[in-house]
Amino acid sequence: MNQSRTLSSIKWWKLPSVSTLKEHAELMAAISSGFLILIAWYAENHWASSVYVSLYVTAFLIGGFAKAKEGLEETVKEKSLNVELLMILAAIGSASIGYWTEGAILIFIFALSGALETYTMNKSHKEISSLMSLQPEEAFLITNAGYEWVPVKTLQIGDQILIKPGERVPADGRIVKGSSTLNESAITGESLPVNKSETGDVFAGTMNIDGSLVVSVTKPANETLFQKIIAMVQNAQSEKSPSQLFIERFESTYVKIVLAVVGLMLFLPHFLFGWTWMETIYRAMILLVVASPCALVASIMPATLSAISKGARQGILFKGGVHLEHLSHLKAIAFDKTGTLTRGEPEVTDFLPLESGMKHSILSVVSSIENESNHPLAQAIVSYAKKNDCSFPSVENVKDHSGMGVSGQYDNEEWKVGKADFVGKEAATSYKDNHAEVLASEGKTVIFVAKNERIVGLFALKDTVRNEAKAAISTLRAYGIYTIMLTGDNDRTAKAIAEEVGMDNYIAECMPDQKLQEIKTLKDHFSHVAMIGDGINDAPALAEADVGVAMGEGTDVALETADVVLMKNDLPKIGEAIQVSQKMNKIIKQNIIFSITVIMLLIVSNFLQVLDLPLGIIGHEGSTILVILNGLRLLK
Repeated sequence: MNQSRTLSSIKWWKLPSVSTLKEHAELMAAISSGFLILIAWYAENHWASSVYVSLYVTAFLIGGFAKAKEGLEETVKEKSLNVELLMILAAIGSASIGYWTEGAILIFIFALSGALETYTMNKSHKEISSLMSLQPEEAFLITNAGYEWVPVKTLQIGDQILIKPGERVPADGRIVKGSSTLNESAITGESLPVNKSETGDVFAGTMNIDGSLVVSVTKPANETLFQKIIAMVQNAQSEKSPSQLFIERFESTYVKIVLAVVGLMLFLPHFLFGWTWMETIYRAMILLVVASPCALVASIMPATLSAISKGARQGILFKGGVHLEHLSHLKAIAFDKTGTLTRGEPEVTDFLPLESGMKHSILSVVSSIENESNHPLAQAIVSYAKKNDCSFPSVENVKDHSGMGVSGQYDNEEWKVGKADFVGKEAATSYKDNHAEVLASEGKTVIFVAKNERIVGLFALKDTVRNEAKAAISTLRAYGIYTIMLTGDNDRTAKAIAEEVGMDNYIAECMPDQKLQEIKTLKDHFSHVAMIGDGINDAPALAEADVGVAMGEGTDVALETADVVLMKNDLPKIGEAIQVSQKMNKIIKQNIIFSITVIMLLIVSNFLQVLDLPLGIIGHEGSTILVILNGLRLLK
């Protein structure tokens, strides 16, 4: 069995990745640490001090090891201090003056946040193995001696390869012999197959449906359009957002300031204010505890998790808090067409028989002929006939004419179903007062029916707009958000769909790299831009946008690349997601202002010697609890 014909259909079992094992290990460490803290807290009043101290020390080691290691390694590598070190030092400082519970809780909170951070990053940076599986690994090379299966990576420009019906195209090239229908949804995202013949270009990863092709390779394997899509996704994901860069700079500065002040507090008050050495060290330890950013961390994480949980209940999957934050700032949203605004499957919208009394008989014969074809348009006509309770009479000599249509015989009469050129262009275009042109202007695909060379009817098919698409666009425009549709379809179809759903603008005939460029252009004009799509071809644009939104029934690559997933393909949920984002950002601002105010008050009170350690702990932990409770309001 050749690999190129089976690779995309095989599901391989894989061992968990290193990043997944790390995620599980960090989560188990945080849970174990929390469990030991509870036991130690109970043991303080019931067991010997050596027992609960040992439990606290174990909780410190289990919960803090990963973050301490990460903080030290980052400090050595980046040559800058970080919050991980500050939290570990604050916990140790708290324990050093006898407050083990405080130190252990600090460790637990930070360990848990670290596990959640790893989980989020794993979701954002999964291997795009499902995309890679669409690329065949072997090609049928035509040589002087005949045919030979060779690895795709060995193909050279100018080599000729044979691509049989039902096989995926292994390399970018140009057709030198044959004609066929190709499904290019992996590249363009459009559900309707494209008919191609000699001199037509084909792309790696697309599916050859019904004809044998001889193709001359035009690009090496590592430069195909398919490989460029993969590279664009990886590059866009690796770019850091401005918010992330700001947080990294703030982290290092914050830690340096706190450690510098604590270092000065260890000896300056003794000489400047005459404090005893014990009082000086005591105040320095209090400062280290109250200046630790627990409340600041809790200002964001509980609110974010609550918003994520609320979104999940509403069928909206958020992959991280940063994406939630950006949603409320969106100024423009770009939409893919097929599978996002439309259903992604062609449907019969019009059937015009020559005479109304012939409708049932024509539909029955046509559906019987089309039932022997696997073409998406044929299957749409068959589905339409079934909905109209048509019978399927026996037909003979059914032939599939690649890229043109299908023919067959019924009751010794010759029937043809297909393009105007196939059934008789002159008669087809003038059929029924030029109805075909009117239907085509509406963005529909027109299929003619001929019996014995005489046109007897026509079908109009269209990838129909989702019922909820108009409501979704209307809601977004009410928010003042600019909407634009990016599609690989032709201009006429794109215009019809854009007008039907109420788009501000549209751009037709977009390849994946053009969609990516359009997102970059939008980002030059709008502060925050989102992209909503469902296909492999949308992945680069989804990764480049400030917020990538995927439809739940989309491709695995789109789901992995996106920052937000609408689980039930319910497009109006994007409006609800924006509402959740706005509420979350409001609560986070409240929490940050409150937590910073409390920290500053505690620090000033400590310098004035009116704050002792128990009150510092109460103020510090109390503010943390309050901001957590405020964040949990989003669960309502």
